[in-house]
Amino acid sequence: MADQWTADQLLDFLVERTVLVADERPDHLGVTFAEVGVDSLAYLHLQTVVLDTFGVELPAEPPEDYTLAEILIAINSTARADVA
Repeated sequence: MADQWTADQLLDFLVERTVLVADERPDHLGVTFAEVGVDSLAYLHLQTVVLDTFGVELPAEPPEDYTLAEILIAINSTARADVA
């Protein structure tokens, strides 16, 4: 199991496995899925990868204002807590 994800790894995932275009990667993580044009199906895929990789369960339905930064914090804080 991986220890944590970086911002670049999260954005790379979104580029590689969703409709996010590499040239349109946000320069910060204070944006929501909707703001970067990623749909709920991509969120479901992210949930599966995060659960399989980190053992972290993200909310079943993404809150409308759930930012990429909050997702990364949820992944990393839970993953670190499990290691400790």
